Amino acid sequence: MSEEAKWYVIHTYSGYENKVKANIEKLVENRGIQHLIHKVEVPMEDVIEQKGDEKKVVKRKVFPGYVVVKMIMTDESWYVVRNTRGVTGFVGPGSKPVPLSDEEADRMGVEKIRMADLNVSVGDTVSISSGPLEGFAGVVELIDAQKRQITVKVSMFGRETPVEVDYSQITRLE
Repeated sequence: MSEEAKWYVIHTYSGYENKVKANIEKLVENRGIQHLIHKVEVPMEDVIEQKGDEKKVVKRKVFPGYVVVKMIMTDESWYVVRNTRGVTGFVGPGSKPVPLSDEEADRMGVEKIRMADLNVSVGDTVSISSGPLEGFAGVVELIDAQKRQITVKVSMFGRETPVEVDYSQITRLE
């Protein structure tokens, strides 16, 4: 069995996603298997709902009927998740769970920094903390929530140059 924790998708009864998450977290704590099951997520997104003239941001499940679990697949961890109330099974052929690739986990948004956690707006000064432009500082020009990218104007080679970086690559400067 694999010794590296990977993301797996589990199918649940519709509407039971948060209950399944809570049940798995409680079982992990009770059995002391935090070393096997690391994280349980119900992928959510912010959606703007409009009622009349009023707009408000609400959280909505991205994949109703599914929960993602970061775990090391062993007989014990498989048994705990598979036999949790509300779980109908793992996503994969037969009873063999298939882990998500890193790219799939990124696209599902389970490993990314949420926009709400970023606390950056246009005009703020930020530092690029990773990637080829690490160490550069600049001013936020544009925030693209859809692509999860920020355009930062940095001073490079004696002139201002706009560069696109991922949310996870910047740190806000006070």
